[in-house]
Amino acid sequence: MTTLLVDIGNTRIKWARLARGRLGRQQAAAHADWASDDFRRALAAALRGVDAVLAVSVAGPRLDRAFARAVVAAIGHAPTFVASTRRAGGVTNGYRDTWRLGVDRWVAMIGGHAWPQRRRRPVCIVDVGTAMTIDLVDARGRHYGGAILPGPELMVASLLRDTRGIQRRASGRVVRSRGASTLFARSTREALEAGARHAVAATIDRARSEARAATGRAPLLLLTGGAAAEVEPYVKSPHTVIPDLVLRGLAALAAPLS
Repeated sequence: MTTLLVDIGNTRIKWARLARGRLGRQQAAAHADWASDDFRRALAAALRGVDAVLAVSVAGPRLDRAFARAVVAAIGHAPTFVASTRRAGGVTNGYRDTWRLGVDRWVAMIGGHAWPQRRRRPVCIVDVGTAMTIDLVDARGRHYGGAILPGPELMVASLLRDTRGIQRRASGRVVRSRGASTLFARSTREALEAGARHAVAATIDRARSEARAATGRAPLLLLTGGAAAEVEPYVKSPHTVIPDLVLRGLAALAAPLS
């Protein structure tokens, strides 16, 4: 059985094929304001010979309907959309109201819990995008809960929007002359970016410390999301970057179906 796994975010769509238990190469595109035909064209090759489609989406009902129509036209039946539940993939949801946990976070946790190098350790999953989310799952799959804060781009954007003096001084060409990881920048724009990245990285390092205190053991720290590579050089704690962690979570959920 071949399953197409799809992760539809607020601005990007990522997908990969799962066949005989093996996850294929991730592909991605910015979906902007796609209609059904756009989904059909972008996924035409990936949908060829597929038996089922398993998707996670935070893009909203209109895009979900357009995507579903494209899938039906290609394979004859609708995709399955994952929802946050009390238990799945060996993980127990720690939210009081299960449905309030973002489904992308839920599936990323399942992917982290299934990560082969975990070796019965707790796992701390950090998804760095427009927002940054942090979740802790112990070795037995119990979700302790998580945190949400602005990602680096949103931090910079909010300062540019709401502080007139910074906005004026941050205009113009950005010249980076002192290395990628320094906190002490020599222009306002660099200072904004350095401050945001270091703030995010410091929170990630603190999260690992808090996770160790909560579980009694140093967790495996996994970074994912569109801005993970941007922040990763600033993180001091041992960590692993897994760009396709949500797709890996979908693969774990799809395994019983294949």
